[in-house]
Amino acid sequence: MTEPDKRLLRREFLEVRNGLPEDVVRESGDRLAEQALALPELARARTVAAYVSVGAEPGTPALLEALRARGVRVLLPALLPDDDLDWGEYTGPGCLARVRHGGRMELSEPSGARLGPGAVTAADVVLLPGLAVDGRGMRLGRGGGSYDRVLARLERAHAHPALVVLLYDTEVVGRVPAEAHDRPVQAVVTPSGVRRFGDARGWTPKGP
Repeated sequence: MTEPDKRLLRREFLEVRNGLPEDVVRESGDRLAEQALALPELARARTVAAYVSVGAEPGTPALLEALRARGVRVLLPALLPDDDLDWGEYTGPGCLARVRHGGRMELSEPSGARLGPGAVTAADVVLLPGLAVDGRGMRLGRGGGSYDRVLARLERAHAHPALVVLLYDTEVVGRVPAEAHDRPVQAVVTPSGVRRFGDARGWTPKGP
């Protein structure tokens, strides 16, 4: 699939996502947190690299607060001028600042000390944003390349955190385009369940 085709696919997923009512987005975030918190990988984690959802992305605020309440060290990204990611520690909603990067959307980033791009290598779990994932665990991102850099950094450091993508149910699809450098995730969490890739049990719903 060519890059223009990928851009079209991304646009299609974004159009559907951006058309979701606000109450659906809000309720989905609460259910997503419940599903994610039941993951054994998160139950064991001491450090989790996460992110603050923006717009109609599956909501992460409830999950961030629940992880912090458990005593988990939560790292959040801050976008650098070259589209790489620095990291800071999440200490509660009050630590977040709205930052606009050029003409792009505003992002909520940690306002405390920066820990450096390499801080992510200490994470036990990395929660990834995305637009879709397929049955191989291949993730379709927004195309900015920031998380490709994160995954490459983890590989260079021989770090092997659990990689988990957070999506809506309709964004788990048959196949997405993948390139040689792409790396599969181990699981996807949606508001209705968890799917592990390479696991014959498939979906493991945790509630209504």
